[in-house]
Amino acid sequence: MYDVIIIGAGPAGLTAAIYTGRANLKTLVLGGQVMGGNAALTDKIANYPGFPEEIEGLELMERFQKQAVNFGAEIKMEEVLHIEDLGNTKKVVSEAGEYTCRAVILAMGARRKELGVPGEKEFLGRGVSYCATCDGAFFAGVPVAIIGGGDSAVKEALYMADIASKVYVITLMPYFTANKTDLDKVLQHEKIQTMVNREVVAINGEEMVASITLRDTTTGKEEILPVEGVFISIGLTPASELVRDLVKTEAGYVITDEDMHTSVKGIFAAGDIRSKKWRQVANAVGDGAVAGIAVAEYLKE
Repeated sequence: MYDVIIIGAGPAGLTAAIYTGRANLKTLVLGGQVMGGNAALTDKIANYPGFPEEIEGLELMERFQKQAVNFGAEIKMEEVLHIEDLGNTKKVVSEAGEYTCRAVILAMGARRKELGVPGEKEFLGRGVSYCATCDGAFFAGVPVAIIGGGDSAVKEALYMADIASKVYVITLMPYFTANKTDLDKVLQHEKIQTMVNREVVAINGEEMVASITLRDTTTGKEEILPVEGVFISIGLTPASELVRDLVKTEAGYVITDEDMHTSVKGIFAAGDIRSKKWRQVANAVGDGAVAGIAVAEYLKE
């Protein structure tokens, strides 16, 4: 039996593992498919303290992982299928087996939202991507579209401007919601064109993406925009399907108190899966630290 099982291997989960490991708790991290979570898919992280010259998201998460392992945490890249509250113990069922523990920390984070338009699923991996820093190199010298108007969208646009021949940044809104610093860079970049009040109606092509169909939300007029890559960056949805019938949630995000306790005794939550206003690596780390300390205190009771 483990003292604690942490579900998710992003900044919150790995930080929690560092703290529970240091507290000499037998710790298992079940990481699912992606070590490091969304942070590992980020090209450069410039606002994490201690790295004035920026650091690649993947490198930062690899450091988190190494530190957690150094403190005794066991990490397995297994998808969790079910969590059962047995009172003083919990059962966690993964694709590879069953585990029991005295406490659980939910740190599954949030996933990129989908557009839900024709062609999106059909062309996934054949022109459609949810991560420019992961797949951008495949689109060297060709036009691409970034769908979204927030921070992640403009960061992906700036990244792709060094690779693609032309970058269109397209938002359904009449304005962009990204931070002013990055947005100013986008607006001033000669290879980037912004388009507002545009709804993506379809993603078109045969074997690969060839264009997207856009509808002007003010006039209703449709147009075809020739692009070979479509990067969708329209926000996040909580990865909480496993626990929505187990703990209290709000709009899919898990509700906790300030010590990361959920509505179920012995189950904690940290990071982007929590119901909160801001979702950054730095405050995910803070959540993870609090959750790790809170679990150690809980298990002393």
